[in-house]
Amino acid sequence: MVKVAVLDDYHGVALDMADWGLLPKEAEVQVFQDHLYDADALVERLSEFQVVAAMRERTAFPREVLERLPKLELLVTTGMANAAIDIQAATSLGIVVCGTGGLSNTVELTWALILALVRNIPKEDAETRRGKWQTTLGVGLPGKVLGLLGLGRLGSQVATIGAAFGLELIAWSQNLTQERAAEFGAKLVAKDDLFARSDILSVHLRLSDRTRGLVGSQELGLMKPTAYLVNTSRGPIVDEVALLDTLHRGAIAGAGLDVFDQEPLPSGHPFTQLENTVLTPHLGYVTREGYRVFYEQTVEDIAAYLRGEQVRVLNPEAAKHSRNRLS
Repeated sequence: MVKVAVLDDYHGVALDMADWGLLPKEAEVQVFQDHLYDADALVERLSEFQVVAAMRERTAFPREVLERLPKLELLVTTGMANAAIDIQAATSLGIVVCGTGGLSNTVELTWALILALVRNIPKEDAETRRGKWQTTLGVGLPGKVLGLLGLGRLGSQVATIGAAFGLELIAWSQNLTQERAAEFGAKLVAKDDLFARSDILSVHLRLSDRTRGLVGSQELGLMKPTAYLVNTSRGPIVDEVALLDTLHRGAIAGAGLDVFDQEPLPSGHPFTQLENTVLTPHLGYVTREGYRVFYEQTVEDIAAYLRGEQVRVLNPEAAKHSRNRLS
């Protein structure tokens, strides 16, 4: 019997999103909807599983966890990159890591957060339900400045939509060129100018050693008191303590956040106590269409591995140390 664990299925849809019957009959699939923060509890849960399917970066697999899972042979992550998995450790331990394709709807969510902020949609919805009418004044977008911290695949799409709204576009990142910025109608500016000039500043960077904490108290201190910050990338890019202080003091108008240092966001977290935030639970990739790709290709990865084949492998060097006893 091959035991397959499907982790963090918050919505209870994993078994409906793909044909798990494509796996051989000796494969026993167990789905877990709850999230485990504690490493010891995670190791205890997964100790008998040879295959684990992880949803994005919800559950971390550092070396200290992987070393305690001697039966684990295959770790599948949805998406083709996962910063929560120690790929080097997996490779040295002979654990094959595979990925999947996916559909990103982060751009849609970015604009949902922007519009919710500038038009006070959450507050107006709540007030309308309480019998009140038109309690806030919104902010129009034409002529305002949209600052893009990163102008890659997602940032450039956000820029294109911003231009359609009549926003002036400015951008900065460590490797951004004038030519790249001009391609999407944006002007390359200095980092400090990006924060000082933006009416809306949207973060579109990958989390790495050089971007972790990139937005700190200094950068936030440059922003206008009428400006908004939107982060749909990764929580640790923005210094959480600095942002909480900035929002608490009303030094900026508000923030739209889909990502956090700790996810799921703990109950009673200070962000939830602020009236000038719009919060979503890391929904950028959470759509039916995206989940179908994730889970269908997860099944493909597992089935191929059990046949002795490998597809979408993220650490091909693992074969040299492979534990593969299943194919």
